[in-house]
Amino acid sequence: MPQAISLVKEAHNAISKTLSPGSIAIDATCGNGYDTLFLAQQVGKTGTVYGFDIQQRAVEITEQKLREQQLLSQVQLIHAGHEEMSAYVPVKYHQNINAIMFNLGYLPGSDKAVITKTDTTLIALETACLLLKKSGIITVIAYPGHPGGLQELEALQNQINALDKSFFQHDILEVDKNDLSKPKLFFISKKSSEFI
Repeated sequence: MPQAISLVKEAHNAISKTLSPGSIAIDATCGNGYDTLFLAQQVGKTGTVYGFDIQQRAVEITEQKLREQQLLSQVQLIHAGHEEMSAYVPVKYHQNINAIMFNLGYLPGSDKAVITKTDTTLIALETACLLLKKSGIITVIAYPGHPGGLQELEALQNQINALDKSFFQHDILEVDKNDLSKPKLFFISKKSSEFI
């Protein structure tokens, strides 16, 4: 029996290839803090991670995880929506972010009515593309199985497909192509040269 694909693990594998000590990364959706923790481990004490979440509870959970692992010093946690990334990330890091992670949907173990919204997610992705450095990567895990999730995924897929191919390339990893309710992982990378 084939082993189930872990989209989170695949996202981490892709991200780990672009990060090293001193890198700058963004977790656009902290949630329960696992991606923020992973990014903090990758960038080390000389790097910086900016972690965003609209829910104060998610910020608190993430802060506790980082504190337990003694990784809080390299992370700036921000209680704000991911669509506001460019306002909180210093201008000197604009177009200099190595990796940006999105894990959409709702906060596991919390109110399932509080979800990422299509309109703000699309703004956030557009912003992420502007903040990303050449050869940087964005990963987005989208979950169509909850109310509003399929609409968000379809809009996201349309926006990704419309990216300028001179500057970006993208790929998708699906758990089950025949089951529309299954999550999907998008990889977006900014080309190191527009002539590639």
